[in-house]
Amino acid sequence: MRKISTILAGAVAAIAFATSAHAQLVLRASHQFPGGKGDVRDDMVQMIAKAAKAANAGFDIQVYPGASLFKPNDQWNAMVNGQLDITLFPLDYASGKVPSFSATLMPGLIRSQERAKRINDSQFMKDIRAEIEKHGVIVLSDAWFAGGVRPRTDASSSRTT
Repeated sequence: MRKISTILAGAVAAIAFATSAHAQLVLRASHQFPGGKGDVRDDMVQMIAKAAKAANAGFDIQVYPGASLFKPNDQWNAMVNGQLDITLFPLDYASGKVPSFSATLMPGLIRSQERAKRINDSQFMKDIRAEIEKHGVIVLSDAWFAGGVRPRTDASSSRTT
């Protein structure tokens, strides 16, 4: 199970809306997932880019899939330091910098869409979002992927009967 957050630096958004009608700002979006191959995570970022273009908001979003701009574990620092405008990554990747983010990767946390909605409205997520915002980053969208753990089933398992 992975908590994936699409995040945007607030200062960059303010700059985008403050630009003149003559200048077209290009925001950079980076993620590590395969681009153009039907991966739902890439599709999410591409949808945001298309929506920005369709809204004629004064900025475009250039998507860099497949870790072609920043490596997965470098994306949080790039966001916080203003080197990256948008990213989509498992929030746990930043747990080395913000330990509480590791709680978003607990196996079995999300078992259904209903549970994901309840978690999003919980104090737990309010605290996580407060920590994100404390670092100057905001969440645009949440995506929860169900997952879990299982015992090894191959012949090399050390389990005996």
